[in-house]
Amino acid sequence: MKNDDTAGEGSQLMASCDIVIRFSEVDSMQYVWHGNYAHYFEDAREAFGKKYGIGYNTIYSHGCYAPLVELTFNYKRAMHYGTQARVDVHYRPTPAAKIIYDYEVRDRATGELYATGHSVQVFLDRDYQLMWTNPPFYEAWKKKWIKQ
Repeated sequence: MKNDDTAGEGSQLMASCDIVIRFSEVDSMQYVWHGNYAHYFEDAREAFGKKYGIGYNTIYSHGCYAPLVELTFNYKRAMHYGTQARVDVHYRPTPAAKIIYDYEVRDRATGELYATGHSVQVFLDRDYQLMWTNPPFYEAWKKKWIKQ
């Protein structure tokens, strides 16, 4: 997949972050506890936001919240204490008033796939009301980054 800051037709916006599995993240079977994948995906979303200027502080500064309404994980292979992995997050364009991401967790050395995932965030205004259309700042962001 294309990984640059000049997304054009057929390209995809993506970011990555590295993780090293800590002792506190494994369960009694020595596998990563499933709840930690939400943290890994969050780290990847923050890396994406920093890279493309659409982080949580940006969203908040425009009078919005962006809560998760959907989060899925598909486990392919277990990670253990000390595993060095990379989480890739891919932005999925949509005309709807939401932010959709897909994730891959891979071994840094071999590229072997550990897990995939998906998340959906919607926009709420400061009164916690669902926004049915894209906020103006998000429309401007999409025009900058999503070339159609």
